[in-house]
Amino acid sequence: ENCIDIKQHSTLCSLLPLPMAHAPVVDISALGLTGTASLAEELDKKLLVVLRDGKKIVGVMRSFDQFANIVLEHAFERVIVGKRYADVPLGLYVIRGDNVVLLGQMDDAKDLVTTGSLLTRVPVEEILEAKASAEEEKKLKASLSHHLSKYDVLDLEG
Repeated sequence: ENCIDIKQHSTLCSLLPLPMAHAPVVDISALGLTGTASLAEELDKKLLVVLRDGKKIVGVMRSFDQFANIVLEHAFERVIVGKRYADVPLGLYVIRGDNVVLLGQMDDAKDLVTTGSLLTRVPVEEILEAKASAEEEKKLKASLSHHLSKYDVLDLEG
């Protein structure tokens, strides 16, 4: 037994690790966990996380807590505009659980098909400019639509 006497009041015993051949294998998915505990199934897996503001973050989930806050390693934001995309590197990234709309595992084979044949990779600067332009166009259309509905221009009965 490996024991250390600490201030003569308590004894700290360290257990020797079991050889890997005898280590118990736990199937987390069989536990039927609910709520944030079910996030344990996603640990050390590559995830796509969709946030409330529409951002799509990809990374390897390393940790989570009872509030569904998650930590992603090697994270990047995938920005897609039309048929163009770029991955904006973020590094180690913490996401507040309140901001998560959807998360799921990434299928690397499907990701390769999508990014290899369906989309065209462009430089980060180019995609950020395209995103800003698309957002400005969307705001302009919304403003114009609101302005036209105010005056009921399409009233055909009058």
